[in-house]
Amino acid sequence: MTNRDKIEIYKELQKELEDRKKRQIIFQQDFISIEADSINDWIYAEWKGYQTEASVKEGCMQILDAAKKFNFNKILNDNSSVIGIWTPAAHWVATEWFPEVTEAGIKKFAWTYSPAALSQFSTNETIKDVPDASFIKTFYSVEVAMAWLRGEPYQP
Repeated sequence: MTNRDKIEIYKELQKELEDRKKRQIIFQQDFISIEADSINDWIYAEWKGYQTEASVKEGCMQILDAAKKFNFNKILNDNSSVIGIWTPAAHWVATEWFPEVTEAGIKKFAWTYSPAALSQFSTNETIKDVPDASFIKTFYSVEVAMAWLRGEPYQP
């Protein structure tokens, strides 16, 4: 390995360490991981596995608290690892949680679908009951959702 290669590796490592400092895990359980991403100025919520009404409510409230604490106006809600249906919580999310989200100043909410049809159904049932869902967009790809949040061109 040349000295030039070593310098490039060192620079890349420095950047990686700086980027990690700008991403802070706020809340983590087996059903969700919530991260404050100061690089992109958004909350990233990664939901995992089967969801219950209780886990959805707890996770949602943790997301809301994180958005308020860090004063972000964007949320990336990643359901790509969710399995199954969670409609028992859909009405609460739509009619109680989303109004709180908008009151907290959230302007963009990117929602990545699960590949599971039942979870997609739950997402769609939620969105149809949100009083003003104009700030919510759904995606099949996390990368495309990120592009939309950044204001970059994307293909829905």
